[in-house]
Amino acid sequence: MSDKKMTPVLKWAGGKTQLLEQIKENMPTEYNRYYEPFIGGAAVLFGVLPLQAFINDVNEQLINLYTQLKNAVETVIEKINEMDAIPCDKELYYALREKYNHKISNRAFDEECAALMIWINKHCFNGLYRVNSKGLFNVPYNNKVNGKSINEENLIFISDYLRKTDIKITCLDFEKACENVEKGDFVYFDSPYVPKSTTASFTDYTMRGFTLNDHERLSALFKHLDKIGAKVMLSNNDVPLVRELYVGYKIQSVDVKRMINCNAKKRTEKEEGLAA
Repeated sequence: MSDKKMTPVLKWAGGKTQLLEQIKENMPTEYNRYYEPFIGGAAVLFGVLPLQAFINDVNEQLINLYTQLKNAVETVIEKINEMDAIPCDKELYYALREKYNHKISNRAFDEECAALMIWINKHCFNGLYRVNSKGLFNVPYNNKVNGKSINEENLIFISDYLRKTDIKITCLDFEKACENVEKGDFVYFDSPYVPKSTTASFTDYTMRGFTLNDHERLSALFKHLDKIGAKVMLSNNDVPLVRELYVGYKIQSVDVKRMINCNAKKRTEKEEGLAA
């Protein structure tokens, strides 16, 4: 697998592609099992390629995507290519978005749902994944008419990796996803971030959002795993609340460019990595 370079399938808020090398430099050189309870776009997973891993997210559509890429990549590719064969306009985008939301409402997690998620990600405004209080996707069209939504070879490489290694895929609360972490395992937390301002809202990439209480639970879990001898690392915004929640840990602050922000002047931010 080491000669096959893989990249994220989705543009995802807080994606770690641009920070991958810095993350790898700060990861432990040796560990047992790899855990990523907030898998998101999977840039770190595809960058380090562990042979035994537990990947998780509470976003059901995202987990369905990785499950379908693992088990039915040919069908996913076929369905995306069928959508790409039709020039996209506003009418088509909203029709397919409605179809996607119908599948979400009916909990129809299948190959078509995964294909729709990928296609919509390439045609929605700024590649943003956002849902309303009912869990329905509500991002508008980005006016992209033509062009392929996927690199087929990349999807096939990802499928091979997920099938030929010991990768467990779950859709659980992050605490539940870490119940079996043991001494010597490595856990990388890339949770939804604490807002940078008091007027900003906590993330809504699932209908439940990620609250202040969730960040406090995450901090407690981080400290518990450190105490039992697991190796832990976390990424978040460099804001006072985060420094308060993780006081006493090594903090490295880095500049990042946020590709998913409607205001280009706000796309450079401070982000921090934490390691026990």
